[in-house]
Amino acid sequence: MGCFSKTLILAFVFLLVTLPLLASATEVENECGGSNGRASAAEKATVLKYKIGAFFSILVAGVFGVCLPIFGLKSESNFFMFVKAFAAGVILATGFVHILPDATESLTSPCLGEEPPWGDFPMTGLVAMAGAILTMLIESFASGCLNRSRLEKKTLPVSTGGDKEEHSHIGSAHTHASQGHSHGSFLVPQDDLRKRIVTQILELGIVVHSVIIGISLGVSPSVSTIKPLLSAITFHQLFEGFGLGGCISEAKFGVKKIWIMVLFFALTAPAGIGIGIGVAEIYNENSPMALKVSGFLNAAAAGILIYMALVDLVAPLFMNHKAQSSMKIQLACSFALVLGAGLMSLLAVWA
Repeated sequence: MGCFSKTLILAFVFLLVTLPLLASATEVENECGGSNGRASAAEKATVLKYKIGAFFSILVAGVFGVCLPIFGLKSESNFFMFVKAFAAGVILATGFVHILPDATESLTSPCLGEEPPWGDFPMTGLVAMAGAILTMLIESFASGCLNRSRLEKKTLPVSTGGDKEEHSHIGSAHTHASQGHSHGSFLVPQDDLRKRIVTQILELGIVVHSVIIGISLGVSPSVSTIKPLLSAITFHQLFEGFGLGGCISEAKFGVKKIWIMVLFFALTAPAGIGIGIGVAEIYNENSPMALKVSGFLNAAAAGILIYMALVDLVAPLFMNHKAQSSMKIQLACSFALVLGAGLMSLLAVWA
């Protein structure tokens, strides 16, 4: 799992830091949509204060949102099931209502021109589909690799010729037995492995969008634009963090990994704001390069989140034995799912 986590982190760093900076650096002059205008020094100072306030507001909301399900709820309780349903609704609405329309707007912008494939071809749908398929393949191959590794460890021959090897085997078996598992030594249950893979891919999809919306706030030129964005993105990060935190809690990571994932999520939108502030003077969100970068990343993120919300969150939750055996639990989970999707969709009015 360590290599898998490092791969996701490296992919994130490359896609979400290098490419947005490239998009801003290569399009110094506004090619479409005119300039951002020349603000006075006093206006710039006021705007900067709001952006700094947004940085800390969004950071606190992200930390609180992701930590609440991890440290404040018991994963065995019925209430946790309702939290999972709410979280699934939030993530589903994020993909359908927030990210996919943003990607469509970017990839169908008149600033891209009418030459193929930007004229008639539905590029957003293609990239979203590719993101969903790639997610499924990563999930499948990672699970297969881990399962094969587990089988190899289970079938390793036990040497009886050396005391050291016997002692090592007995020690590992004892350690594993004390954890209450019945399969090979030092192995994590298959269901937990799958949940960990799902959670890490889910976080990658979420932080893609978090960085992009952070950049959009960081480059905003006026207080009138920043004020509604500040409130909307703060609640956006709170709800998204809540959804991700529920998945992290259920995946049963170690304490160190939990805090890495918490900080990884909480710092991405503020990092985007910092990037946006740094490139605000030269960044043109309507330049072809910026539209393509943000459009492709948003479309891929939408495909990831929609696939994972439906396949890995909603379906297992509503089809498990506990939900199927109780009408009350089914109704409560249905209400929580609709509530999460509805509240997250409502935020699209402002951001």
